[in-house]
Amino acid sequence: MKSQLLTACASRPGRYLEKAARAWVAGAPALAGRLAQVVLPNLCVLCGNLSQRTICAGCDEAYWNEARLRCVACALPLSSLGRRREPKGAACYRCSDCASSRPPFDATLALADYRAPLDSLALGLKFRARLALGREFAARLAQLADDRLAPGEWPDVIAPVPLASRRLVERGFNQAWQIAKPLGRALRVPADATLVERTAYTAPQSRLDLEARRHNVGTAFRVEKPVRGLHVAIVDDVMTSGATLEALARTLKAAGARRVTNFVALRTPKN
Repeated sequence: MKSQLLTACASRPGRYLEKAARAWVAGAPALAGRLAQVVLPNLCVLCGNLSQRTICAGCDEAYWNEARLRCVACALPLSSLGRRREPKGAACYRCSDCASSRPPFDATLALADYRAPLDSLALGLKFRARLALGREFAARLAQLADDRLAPGEWPDVIAPVPLASRRLVERGFNQAWQIAKPLGRALRVPADATLVERTAYTAPQSRLDLEARRHNVGTAFRVEKPVRGLHVAIVDDVMTSGATLEALARTLKAAGARRVTNFVALRTPKN
């Protein structure tokens, strides 16, 4: 087998060098992020001061401890005028949109709004391969789940929003999986990156309006493993319009999932 491989490499060196180069380029962003974490001193990712943690105590107090009432379904922040209380739940509210037309997912947990300076955390994870931020988001989501979810609402399996293979090669990693994997460990729930597959390469959602976003991802996913009767948690870094998570939930429910809960690090407010 070894001699056959050497013969193949010798006969087609250009092809194998091209494959090796592509693999190196695909993994370069993630590798650079890991090297930076080892070489650079431990600095707060928000203020840049020396810190023993990813986010220093000062920034943690200033930006994370946000007591905001959110829609139980989509996690939009609620005002006193734009909310409706659930008949059976204490302090359980829905926004007017989710009250009038319920989304296919059942609940959403979000840490904070997507706004400065916290938006830099999602951008750092996604585009600068600061993978420690995935673990930071996961630890906070685990604490939020422990605070908010009743024992009967605990998920059976956790899955990230999948990337198309082309985008995964370009980026070198899936930022949602960098959150989902440590979240599964923290909650002691299986995390599975292959539960759902993205079957189509779609245009970036950030360039589209709401209706175009829904059409863009409407049939983009396929469930790869049995989910009948399961409570599935879907993890993403940022929830904007919710179109991607709606499409995923609809696909999972069609495959028999009993319940779908979104775990998102940051939620983009309407205004």
